[in-house]
Amino acid sequence: MHFLAATSQDVSTGWLIGTLVAAIALILFLILKWRVQAFVALLLASVFVGVVSGTMELTEVGSTIQKSMGDNLGFIATIIGLGAIFGAMIEHSGGAQSLANGLLRFFGEKRANWAMLMTGFLISIPVFLDVALVIIAPILYALSRRTGRSLLTFGLPLLAGMVVTHSFVPPTPGPTWVAYQFGIPIGTVILYGILVGLPTAIISGIFLGGKIANRIDIDPPEIEEAEEEHPPSFWTITGILLLPIILIVAGSLVEQSVGSGLADGLTKGDRGDQLKDLMKSAPAWQQAMAFFGHPILALLLSTVLTLWVLGAKRGVQKDQLMEVATRALGPAGIIILITGAGGVFKGMLGKTGVGDALADLLGGLGVTPVLLAFLFSAISRIAQGSATVAMVMAAALMTPILEKMDLSDARLSLVVVAIASGAAGFSHVNDSGFWMVSRYFRMNEKQTFQTWSLVSTAVGVIGVTFASLLWLVIS
Repeated sequence: MHFLAATSQDVSTGWLIGTLVAAIALILFLILKWRVQAFVALLLASVFVGVVSGTMELTEVGSTIQKSMGDNLGFIATIIGLGAIFGAMIEHSGGAQSLANGLLRFFGEKRANWAMLMTGFLISIPVFLDVALVIIAPILYALSRRTGRSLLTFGLPLLAGMVVTHSFVPPTPGPTWVAYQFGIPIGTVILYGILVGLPTAIISGIFLGGKIANRIDIDPPEIEEAEEEHPPSFWTITGILLLPIILIVAGSLVEQSVGSGLADGLTKGDRGDQLKDLMKSAPAWQQAMAFFGHPILALLLSTVLTLWVLGAKRGVQKDQLMEVATRALGPAGIIILITGAGGVFKGMLGKTGVGDALADLLGGLGVTPVLLAFLFSAISRIAQGSATVAMVMAAALMTPILEKMDLSDARLSLVVVAIASGAAGFSHVNDSGFWMVSRYFRMNEKQTFQTWSLVSTAVGVIGVTFASLLWLVIS
């Protein structure tokens, strides 16, 4: 039996938009009502779009899923896998506690809230937020007991720092995947992620968090502190954490310098091809920086160095190193599959013309891409809870819109930040992080809403506000 499909020009825009709305509703229904894993829900919604849009041969649906999954996982699967091992070694060695204690010595106990903010900001580069909270919680408890101040005084700055970095700054999975989808250098996204993220964390965690802590007093639990007997030094951990970021940013700067003479108006593909030709004739040091600055190679080098410095050099047995690395890849696999399925959803929107219909519909509304990206991400985050799924869905919806616009890498980076802002904010009962915070801070649901939900919402709103302001002053 042969199935004939119309072209996207033969199908009304209303039908294509209706297909998209129904697909998004299907994703949310499957996740919220039937508790279907997001990976499966995204794939089912992709099949739905391919079949219902009427612009694709049914025999093409399967091959489109296969191709889109493969195109998306080559880069991001490697990044997430390496990042998971990198973070697991820092966790296993006691590096997180070492970082927190070093920052406490630097800032002093009177400014311990700033030390916790910076601890959260740095440690969430390689370590997942929930894991980082478990590791740092004993230090929070000890600070609260020693100072007699509310646990929230130190905990809310820590949480603000962690959620901002985890959402805004590559090489964490979410912003890295979105940047890859938009075709932006990771180094550029890192720079704008820090530029927006750091003041966002300070305002949300230090100033707002301090006001909340003055109103709500939470006592720490009486537990015995347990730390590694011989943790790595503060400077060792700091250097290891910053190494991949420095390499990636340096590589991006070199490529921008080499490509500064390229003609304006080139497509991203043509620009990339010409940049490759220019790099071949660039000085050896620039080629070396571009080599080590590629995100995959930067993370690979950093991970190998971490395995040696925090593992083999400190006497960790080979079998134990293997166990730590293997255990880290379990949670990473879930994120890899979800982002891959998000790539399938994006690919199906493009193949069927649904994405173009959305771009045409929204193009005349006068809404900036930054605000639109934030709204897409925030609505998904509020509806289904997962920040990763929110970023994946927002990126899939924004890609066809951005493809019709000639935006600089700087402005595209701000769109990434806007998506991250929506995904970081609005934590409530359908977010596992809400219950993690409630448990470790010994708060009931009402108190968690009054504290963590408020701070996370501030992160989202302040983040998109800063991104919008920067959008007005850069081109």
